[in-house]
Amino acid sequence: MSRFKPLALVALAGALLLAACTRGPAPSAEDMTLGDPKATVKMVEYASASCVHCATFNNEVFPAFKAKYIDTGKVHYTLKEFLTPPNELAAASFLTARCAGKDKYFTVLDAVFRSQQEIFQTGDMRGVLLRIAQSAGLTEAQFNACITDEAALKSLNERVERAVKQDRIASTPAFFINGKAVASGEISLAALEKAVAEASK
Repeated sequence: MSRFKPLALVALAGALLLAACTRGPAPSAEDMTLGDPKATVKMVEYASASCVHCATFNNEVFPAFKAKYIDTGKVHYTLKEFLTPPNELAAASFLTARCAGKDKYFTVLDAVFRSQQEIFQTGDMRGVLLRIAQSAGLTEAQFNACITDEAALKSLNERVERAVKQDRIASTPAFFINGKAVASGEISLAALEKAVAEASK
């Protein structure tokens, strides 16, 4: 009987490794979230604050999705930060949002997405981000300290590195529902609703 134990252990280890490879990105304590953590449907989005397609999703699709699914407790949403060119805009935006506090994080990020074209057209990244930071209650001194916080930037870079190496993220936005990849790039509300419906079965 004992001679079968190693085979059983190998099979178990193989099953666990397979599960680890197919379950998709798991939220971590460092990620920002919205909604009820007990919701049966878990949505993860990889986004960059400098990504035009992420801004389109935030501005045109996310408000309706949030109202229908997140605010009603049907979906627990996790945002995983990613950096795309210009990386300095994405990094400074995420650092500013985190400095504003968890309760204002998504408000700041929303303001960045909605001001993205202004930043690209004027080239005034600092001026626009400072305005957003001040509207969230940060002083200019706090903003300056925030975007030059080397420890916070190091943590951000480590999260992005894990996303690339472990979750194989190469572009944004990337969407996962209950661990299953549902889209890479822009997605419609209808497509998201279909994915949520399937995950709810």
